Amino acid sequence: MKICLVCSPGGHLTQMQRLMPAFEGKDYFFVTHRSEYSRHLERAYFIGYKEGYIRERITWLKTIFIALRILLKERPEVVISTGGGEIAVPFCYVGKLLGAKVAFIETVARITTRSAGGRLIYPIADLFLVQWEPLLKKYGKKARYWGNVI
Repeated sequence: MKICLVCSPGGHLTQMQRLMPAFEGKDYFFVTHRSEYSRHLERAYFIGYKEGYIRERITWLKTIFIALRILLKERPEVVISTGGGEIAVPFCYVGKLLGAKVAFIETVARITTRSAGGRLIYPIADLFLVQWEPLLKKYGKKARYWGNVI
């Protein structure tokens, strides 16, 4: 089984790295932005990102095409994300369109409010985890609480 691990660098990447024991012996690859936090990653694709309202909208469009290229090449069966909506949303949607299962783990920093990425990915997620019980009420029946997984 091939797994795509997609997240932005920083806290989202730190949370993903805490899950790495679960991926030992599995065929996985990362998709993230190049930063001091991600430069050490092996088996990774690095994509650009520029902040600012207009740039973010253009970046989302570019990221959709980048996701299509990478996911068609790699053909993962599962896309897992810990967030960073600017990268997670395009990859999860393109992955879903290509037949992959989508798993999203809401960041541990979200206790009572939903993230933008979480709100957008929730409808297509095959597995949607929150790390705080109060957040279950904000999402709905599909959300699951398995404790603090990260």
